[in-house]
Amino acid sequence: MTMGSNVSLTELSENVGSAIVSLGWSSRTGEGDADVSVLLLDGNGKVRSDADFYFYNNPVAADGSVQLLGKEPTGDGSEDRISFDLTAVPAEVERIVVAASRYEGARFGELDDLKVTLADAGGENLLRFVIEDAGQVSAIIFGELYRRGEEWKFRAVGQGYESGLAGLATDFGVDIEDDEAESGTQAAEEPADTAPQATLGAVPAPRPPAGEEAAPKKRTARPRTAKKKVTPPRAPAKSLAENESWRQARLFPVSALKNDRDRETRATSVLLSVMAHVPRFGRRITAPFGAPSGRMETFTEVSLPHGDTPRRPDGVIRVERAGKLWTALVETKTNGNPLKSDQVQAYMDIAARRGYEAVITLSNDVALEGSPLVDVKIDRRRKHQVALWHLSWAEVAHQAQMLIRHEGVGNAARTWLLQDLLHYLQHDNSGCHGFQNMGAAWVPVRNGINDETLCQGDPRALEVVESWERLIRQVCLRLGGELGQKVLPAQRTRRGTDPGARRARLADQLCLEGRLQAELRVEGAPGLLTLSADLRTAKLRTSVEIPAPEQGYPLTWAKRLVRRLAEAPADLHVETLVEGETGGPRGTLERLRPEPADLLPRDGSTRITGFRLSLFKGMGSGRGSAESGFIRSVDDAVHRFHTSVVAHLDAPASGRAAAKERATV
Repeated sequence: MTMGSNVSLTELSENVGSAIVSLGWSSRTGEGDADVSVLLLDGNGKVRSDADFYFYNNPVAADGSVQLLGKEPTGDGSEDRISFDLTAVPAEVERIVVAASRYEGARFGELDDLKVTLADAGGENLLRFVIEDAGQVSAIIFGELYRRGEEWKFRAVGQGYESGLAGLATDFGVDIEDDEAESGTQAAEEPADTAPQATLGAVPAPRPPAGEEAAPKKRTARPRTAKKKVTPPRAPAKSLAENESWRQARLFPVSALKNDRDRETRATSVLLSVMAHVPRFGRRITAPFGAPSGRMETFTEVSLPHGDTPRRPDGVIRVERAGKLWTALVETKTNGNPLKSDQVQAYMDIAARRGYEAVITLSNDVALEGSPLVDVKIDRRRKHQVALWHLSWAEVAHQAQMLIRHEGVGNAARTWLLQDLLHYLQHDNSGCHGFQNMGAAWVPVRNGINDETLCQGDPRALEVVESWERLIRQVCLRLGGELGQKVLPAQRTRRGTDPGARRARLADQLCLEGRLQAELRVEGAPGLLTLSADLRTAKLRTSVEIPAPEQGYPLTWAKRLVRRLAEAPADLHVETLVEGETGGPRGTLERLRPEPADLLPRDGSTRITGFRLSLFKGMGSGRGSAESGFIRSVDDAVHRFHTSVVAHLDAPASGRAAAKERATV
């Protein structure tokens, strides 16, 4: 592209619901560097608030629309990558500005090979814009994404600012205090937990030298475009063991774990050690908690004074950037043990007195919005406030899977460390299996539904709904880790709806209908993956609805669908969806393969709107993760349905593909 030119993303790719923008440069001395930043602008060309300004200390949007993935070395310099989920960008945002800035008097004219590239969600490069002569500027707008109707376009900008990032940010409405705006290079003085507020902290401090910091990517379930990834071989090497009963020696053994205390101590030490030695993984874990990108050190069994008796948190994380420290206490639980409110409260008090930014709890449980795992009191009178965050072992395993299988860490030794960590987490004796118990209310609620004695307003139904939501979030993490794609729960509620009121409504629905239901949004799938658990019939149903093509003949649609499902299970149920009626023709795939025309309504004038594909599975009766357990049966049902059915279907046609299909018809 040339400066000032623009292009529609849908003209370049069918898969532009998300995009990866990469800013690159090289330096003659090998020491030149810059920091990237992103601004979301409304129709007036201004940020809606300072939270719309993203940089290394505020790297991810709460809605997932923007994620700064961090710096990665290339053959001729370095590259900073940014992930955009364009489907999640708020409607009031019309432009997304992508910029970079230098510090301590450095100018972009001292760098070579300034360029910006854009890739689609599959990693295919779509465009490239090279800035020929940057000149004596300390900030540059490389390009911008902007809306035109229902589509997104990219414009090559290349505009420089001699006033640096402070001048650029001020032009777009970010609040910069006067002393900050004059220097443009001072470090933020506020604690890291206030990073989203750009006042005082909007102008980033310089990054530490390259040798002191490895810049990993921000946590994300989608990018797969790392150029130098190192992944394990698909075909394992032949074992030299004398027989199959031999077990390979492991860096993190689990055989010596005898009790819960041993499991907690070992799990904490293993995780924190790998975080410190695999910077990209450590960054993935800590970035959502407000930690900056910098040199990380981790510690276990640290003694801290607290009244007459010192306290020993399970771990401490310290991240250094530009001479400033971000610190957090870590409290760990394994084997399904619950967090203790008094213990977490004590750590919150210690952290507040000693200036720690956060307390991170880590357990098998999954946190829900509006439903805290532990109740703690926060003293608002304290000048220094401490953030309380929760992390699930399932989330830790998900991040390890994403880096090992799909994105890479660029180093064989670090890949091996992550593999051993993942093996440890998945071992039966580690106690780090994630959410694995539907709770004490599960059996009484199932019995009450079968006996028709469960009444609306029963608090046990609400407990089951919360456990179901935790399970669905974990299922999304596991499926996303396997696919290397973003998988999220889809909730048909308005933004801002109170989570407690929504769960209460679902609990009443459970009492009336005896069903738990959820929808998963899988990137690249033709529709939402629906999961339903009927507690009356003890059946799980996984299904997806495929919209009918806009052009062509119904018989052609039916034949094409059956051909696509050649590898699908014979017991797959296929139902034709027709306009204005509750249901159309249906049958199993085994019966429909020789006669696809059986999917067509007998009344030829009835309009077909789509097809519903469903698989049924018996529901486990146990609460835990045993083979007969409910949680295991849900995991297996979703995995089987996606791999045997959804993976063989076409993604929804859009852009050039839709136009090409219409032209062909």
